[in-house]
Amino acid sequence: MQSNLLTSVLLPLALAIVMLGMGLSLVPEDFKRVTRYPKAVAVGTVCQLLLLPLIGTLIALVVPMQPEIAVGLVVLAVCPGGPSSNLVTYLARGDVALSVTLTAVSSLVTVLTIPVVTNLALQYFVGESAAIALPIGSTMLQIFLITLLPIAIGMAIRYQFPDTARRLEKQMSYLAAGLLALIIVLLLIREGSKLPGFLVQVGIGVVLLNVFATLTGFLAARIFRLSLAQQICIAIEVGLQNGTLAIAITAGLLNNPDMAVPAAVYSLLMYVTGFGAIVYGRKAIGGMTTVKY
Repeated sequence: MQSNLLTSVLLPLALAIVMLGMGLSLVPEDFKRVTRYPKAVAVGTVCQLLLLPLIGTLIALVVPMQPEIAVGLVVLAVCPGGPSSNLVTYLARGDVALSVTLTAVSSLVTVLTIPVVTNLALQYFVGESAAIALPIGSTMLQIFLITLLPIAIGMAIRYQFPDTARRLEKQMSYLAAGLLALIIVLLLIREGSKLPGFLVQVGIGVVLLNVFATLTGFLAARIFRLSLAQQICIAIEVGLQNGTLAIAITAGLLNNPDMAVPAAVYSLLMYVTGFGAIVYGRKAIGGMTTVKY
């Protein structure tokens, strides 16, 4: 697929808007929480950055699927938690401050890990002969420009104009959701002839990734005796990935819409799990006070 309006403009724009909206909700205090409850941050970060990519890779190896789909699944697994995880955590009465911290930390670290893991997945599943490459240096720069820079701009606006930031935050979330929905629809239409076969492959892999990721986060938090609010937060944070970033990398940077199919399907499916987490959290925690930001 050649570069077009979808991959060169809409994808980066949608992702930048999502990140800008997240930046509008962040303050420097959110990053200081790493020292306030290090065990919860460490558990969530290890689950996101180590266990989740491992789960995605194992699923790609075990479940029969085309090489491009396997790469797309691994890319999705290595992406950080999405901004939607903060909202779902809030609605589920989880620890929102921890959710924001984990999203911020994983967004910073994955700028370095995504290019490396993606290249390894390309070499293993597609093969070097496929002549598909993802230059690590330039990819880090591109991810920085469409993720960390908008977050920094959003935080600067929040710091200087807090009232304006609060008003813009909601509008930006609506705009980002609309753009993401449009991108997913266009991708699915563009690949309509391949869609039935892809869904057979992607459906199983995506469901397994979503379920195992969520359970891994929840069980890990429980093993380390974190509070129920933190258990719910980590389960959601590990289970809801930044599908927009995965689509931007696969369909945008790699110019391969086939690889974007797992992220497109996952971006819809994860809200089913998210809704389940909301129902569980509201019943389990009830009227207990949760940490908010």
